[in-house]
Amino acid sequence: MNDGSASEAGPGNGRGQLDPESAAWVDALEKGCGPEYELACARLHELLVRIAMGEVFRRGSRHQIAGPELDDLAHQAAADALMRITQKIHGFRGDAKFTTWAYRFVVFEVSSKMGRHIWRISHARFDMEEWAQVPDRGGADPVDYWQARELVEAVHDAVATALSARQREVFVAVINGVPLETLARELKTNRNALYKTMFDARKKLRARLVAGGHLGTAG
Repeated sequence: MNDGSASEAGPGNGRGQLDPESAAWVDALEKGCGPEYELACARLHELLVRIAMGEVFRRGSRHQIAGPELDDLAHQAAADALMRITQKIHGFRGDAKFTTWAYRFVVFEVSSKMGRHIWRISHARFDMEEWAQVPDRGGADPVDYWQARELVEAVHDAVATALSARQREVFVAVINGVPLETLARELKTNRNALYKTMFDARKKLRARLVAGGHLGTAG
């Protein structure tokens, strides 16, 4: 129950006791306007940018994104995270520190934006070289390696020829790490429809690979 301390949430909002730092953030952001609110937003944006920059630099090299693109993605993610946080601040329950709660928003935005960016710039690429590196060349038997490479090439061919345009678009996007939420928004559909498309695509690919002798009928 609320004992009236400054670090407690107000009545009826379902929060437990907040630590002083979290309480200060919440008090300022719940105002919705005014100098205190604007200052809190500016400070929070700086924090979110630092978090976003760390995330995009950590992930960027893996996806061959660098320079101004990384910086732009980080600032977009921070701005969108700030907007979402200010919209949802009344729902903050205090189950974690405010900064931990805010961190989740910006990481989600980074993931979403990087996935969308990769999808767009890649033109739905299906990277044969990355798939071909699945075997460990340092210790793999040469026969095993070339069998694996043949399987990769067969998968690539099956994706190009066995799938419908829609199935190929969804399959390649998911393989390239595009989050389902992002993909659903881009294609104006929903997760269930995407799951069905992926199920049908995998079924077609498996049938093609079995027919070509690359997979056994039992899997």
